[in-house]
Amino acid sequence: MSSIGEIPEVAGLDARGQLVRIPPELDVPLTPRVKRIIDTAEFRRLARISQLGLVSLVYPAAHHSRFEHSLGVYRMALLYLKRLSYDERFAEAVSQHDAEVFLVAALVHDLGHWPFCHPIEDIRLPGVPEHELFANSFLLEGEIADNLREDWNIQPREVVALLSEEPRGRAGHIMDGMLSGPIDIDKMDYLARDSLHAGVPYGQNFDRQRLIGSLCLNEAGDGLAITNKGKTAAEMMVFARYVMFSEVYWHHAVRAATAQLQRAFYLLHGELDLDTLFRLSEYEMIDGLLEAAGNGPARCLLNGLFGPSRQLYKRALECSMFQHRELYARLARRPYPWLAACSEHLAERISHRLSRRVAPHEVLFDAPPVKLEVEFNVDVFFPSEDCYRPLGEISPVVRTLARQQFDDYVKRVRIYVHPQLLDELTGPAKLADIVAETVERMD
Repeated sequence: MSSIGEIPEVAGLDARGQLVRIPPELDVPLTPRVKRIIDTAEFRRLARISQLGLVSLVYPAAHHSRFEHSLGVYRMALLYLKRLSYDERFAEAVSQHDAEVFLVAALVHDLGHWPFCHPIEDIRLPGVPEHELFANSFLLEGEIADNLREDWNIQPREVVALLSEEPRGRAGHIMDGMLSGPIDIDKMDYLARDSLHAGVPYGQNFDRQRLIGSLCLNEAGDGLAITNKGKTAAEMMVFARYVMFSEVYWHHAVRAATAQLQRAFYLLHGELDLDTLFRLSEYEMIDGLLEAAGNGPARCLLNGLFGPSRQLYKRALECSMFQHRELYARLARRPYPWLAACSEHLAERISHRLSRRVAPHEVLFDAPPVKLEVEFNVDVFFPSEDCYRPLGEISPVVRTLARQQFDDYVKRVRIYVHPQLLDELTGPAKLADIVAETVERMD
C-alpha cells in the first residue's frame, strides 16, 4: 500500500473520528483542515443552492443541496483513493501530494455553481462563464486559497488546473478521469443521491461498492478501468444514468420549467450584473430575476415557476429519433438564439391561424443543447487472460445505451405553449407541419 493511505482524511474512513452524517446513512470523515474549508462563506453558499433546481417542481422532495452533494463526492474520492492505493501502478503514478490535490478538487468541484446553473449554461449566452472557470474567483484568492496553502501545502492554481484545464502528465490524466469520466466520483454520488431525494429507484439500482472494489488502471496506465468483477455493476450504472435522464432530468414537465427559465433569462440577461447575480443564493437570485423582469414578459414566465401558483407550460409537440425524426434532426443542438427566434416566428404563424395575438413568450422551444453528455467508454480487465476489452464490446446493454449517441435517446425536442393556448391548437400532426414550415423559412 502506498503513502496515500496515510493521508489523514483517507485514514479517517476507518478511524471513526469526527464525522458528519448525510443521506442515506453515510458517514463522512472530517479533519480540522477539511472543516476549515467547508465552514468558509464560499463553501457554505452551496447549502443555499439546490442540487436539482427546477426538478422539485415535479418531484417535491428533490430539495437537496450542492453542499450535501459535495460532501458525497468528497466521500467517494476517499473511497476511490483507498481502493486504488493498493494498485501498484496507481501508487507509482499518483503521489501523496497529487492525491491531496485530488481530494480538495473533489470537495470544491461545485464551488463555481450558481443557482439553476446548468439550464443557464446550456443556452451559451455572451458573458455567461462556465461554472468551472467561475470557481476560480473563489479558489485563487480569499479564505479557501489561504487554507490550501497553510493546511495542505497546496497552491490554489494546482486545484484550478485539475478542475478546469486540460490534464497534463500521467497523474493528471488519471485524476481527471476520476473527477470527470465514465465512472467518476461525481456520477457515483449524484445518480444515487438525486434518485433518493426524487423518490424514484432508478439511480440507486447499481452496486457502487462492487464497482469501487473493481477499480484499476487501464492498459496504458493513464486512466481508470475496472476488473471483470465490476462488469455487471458498470452495466447497471449505465442503465441507471439512462433512466435518470429519461425519467427525472429530462422529464417533460421538468423541461417545461427549464424552457420557461431559459427564455426568461434570455430576455433579461443583457440587463443583469451576472457576476453579482451568480454569487447569490437561490432565493436571492430568484428575487433578483423577478425585480429585473418588472412587468414584462419574463415576469409571466418566472411567476409560473416561483409565484404563489405553479403554472408550467404544456407540451404541444414532441420530436425524437422515433417521432417526427426529420424535424428532430433540424432542431436538436441548434444555438439558443436561433431557437428563440424560431419560436417567435411560430407564435406569429399561430396568431394568424387563431385570428388573435399569441405573445412571443407564449411559445417555447426546448431542444438538446449543443454540448453532449460524456459517453460511457471504459475498459474491463480480465486477470485470467491478462487482457483488456472495452465494455461496449462485451456488453449488449452498454453497446445499446452508451456507444450510440446517448443524447439522441433521452433528450427530446419539445414545443411548449402557455396552458391557455393548448386547447386552441389543431393537434400535434398539424402543428408539426407548421413548425417544419417555420424552420424552413428560418433556414
